[in-house]
Amino acid sequence: MPESARAHGLAAEGWRRFRRHRLATAGALVLAIIVSALLVGPFVYRIPRDEIDFKAKLRPPSLAHPFGTDDLGQDLLARLLYGGRISLTVGLAAMIVALTVGVLVGAVAGYVGGVLDHTLMRLTDLFLSLPQLPLLLLVIYLFREAARRAFGPEVGTFLLVVAVIGGLRWMPVARLVRAQFLTLRERDFVQAARALGVAAGRQVVRHILPNALGPIIVAASLDVAAAIIAESTLSFLGLGFPPDVPTWGRILFDAKETLDTAPHWALFPGSAIFLTVLSINFIGDGLRDALDPRRVPARSRIGDELNGRGPGHRRGATSAGRR
Repeated sequence: MPESARAHGLAAEGWRRFRRHRLATAGALVLAIIVSALLVGPFVYRIPRDEIDFKAKLRPPSLAHPFGTDDLGQDLLARLLYGGRISLTVGLAAMIVALTVGVLVGAVAGYVGGVLDHTLMRLTDLFLSLPQLPLLLLVIYLFREAARRAFGPEVGTFLLVVAVIGGLRWMPVARLVRAQFLTLRERDFVQAARALGVAAGRQVVRHILPNALGPIIVAASLDVAAAIIAESTLSFLGLGFPPDVPTWGRILFDAKETLDTAPHWALFPGSAIFLTVLSINFIGDGLRDALDPRRVPARSRIGDELNGRGPGHRRGATSAGRR
């Protein structure tokens, strides 16, 4: 079978398994709705996010303000649509940083082995032993002003938050990639490539890494959710973006004093974070099942037996042929 046809068949099988995972399908649908609202919403919902109207402050949801207003009379829906872009961008960028560092460290450790593997894994264990939230808060507190002076209030905070969150999330990816490389480097197709004189870099990029992409993709999806929660935590504690940048965590931080008088102010950003993170986690579960060939649903095996395509059918057909 040609390699392109085989890849197409594997992709089709993976998509079929993903669609069978109902929670993953529902999560993908909810996440698609959220992302579409964040991308298209500001062009449809024209109310400015920073428009102040003291006469309308702390109003509950209404036709004029579907999500209500805050203590300055600013429209919460407009602020959520704007802040959601930042929260998701931080999650994706931090995931890319963690994935890049983790794949690089894990690939080198798993393929080279020996002293270098031992050194990199002890470094990974060192980072894993650090308390992440206190260290995250400490680094942000120490370098926030320097980053803002160097790159500006918004860009500097964004770069610092992404670098710190991504820099503290690469260790599980590194250990996962190392375990995959330790297994795959001894497989027959890698040994054959090595015997043919294929360069080490080409062996990694062409033969080993593509076969380890399944667990990496699952880890990436979960890292996005973890990064969104970390950014929301920083903003809620007042160490994230400036007050005029309405990320979802920052809106929650501003709403903490009015939970009894204006619960809508905290309800909508909290629900946005909850639905986004839950959807991404469900998608990660679905990808894990879809990309792991060993996780074949029992329902499909039973269906194959009933339709005459299972092992029992083949044994029966062979026996009948012999008779």
